[in-house]
Amino acid sequence: MHVLIIEDDARTAEFVAGAFRQTGYAVTHCADGESGAAAALCGGYDVAIIDVMLPKRDGLSIIRELRASGKTLPVIVLSARGNVDAKILGLEAGADDYLSKPFSVAELLARVQAILRRSARKTETSVLKVGDLEMDLVSHRVTRAGEKLDLQPLEYSLLEYLMRNKGRVVSKNTILERVWGYNFDPHANVVEARVYRLREKIDRNADKKLINTVRGFGYVLG
Repeated sequence: MHVLIIEDDARTAEFVAGAFRQTGYAVTHCADGESGAAAALCGGYDVAIIDVMLPKRDGLSIIRELRASGKTLPVIVLSARGNVDAKILGLEAGADDYLSKPFSVAELLARVQAILRRSARKTETSVLKVGDLEMDLVSHRVTRAGEKLDLQPLEYSLLEYLMRNKGRVVSKNTILERVWGYNFDPHANVVEARVYRLREKIDRNADKKLINTVRGFGYVLG
């Protein structure tokens, strides 16, 4: 996942970019509205976080141009203006969400994830594919190179989450929250144990290993 941050305050931009990178996102930062608009219009991003008050060009005009050109890039507005009228202007310009400064970076991350989930549902496919690994979301059938794999329900949920985030490093804590639905002791080895079992079924007889450990960060499928 690639996030575009258009923010002129260097401290805010660094703080937000660091949080997204730690979560496994790729990040591009533009410090003014002119370069930000050019980047957004070029495409290649999954979500944009745009400040309203920017040098050279304001954030709302960028959003309006994106929508006028037919771009559906999800946008979250960041602004020091937190009143209702300002939020209405942002949403009417075409923003998908609006967050007032000062803000919690955890909330920003959650809002981005929610927007990405909604965007994914719009283009939902009934089959997930990563290389020769396939998951049928209707029949719950999983195959690798055409061979059916027997997975327990929790293994299926874990694999589905990894496949939906293919190429992205996901942390143990994120997996616990998204797959188990609540938090364990972060030092518990429940994730490692389940990933090990899943890897035994997915990668054991394959030349290319799909489930990889990124030491100090988490796991990535692809």
